[in-house]
Amino acid sequence: MLSIEGENLRGNIVEEIIMAPVIIFMVIVAPIWLVLHYRSKGQVSQGLSEEEYIQLSNLSETADKMADRIKTLEAILDAETPEWRNKL
Repeated sequence: MLSIEGENLRGNIVEEIIMAPVIIFMVIVAPIWLVLHYRSKGQVSQGLSEEEYIQLSNLSETADKMADRIKTLEAILDAETPEWRNKL
């Protein structure tokens, strides 16, 4: 009978050890996590601001110009050194 009571006592201690972090998580961490999660969801659903849209447009134009320059440089290299691609 004593061994059964000892096992129950150990079981209660283990349950208490496991329950303490779960309670702390549910009371402190989970609410903060939910607030931050849904706040970030709201910001994403709003889309781009006008400033971000302008910046994105500028970056797109710059990328297009760079692509044109690369094509021009490749054309020059093809004309002057036809085997340059094989050296890479």
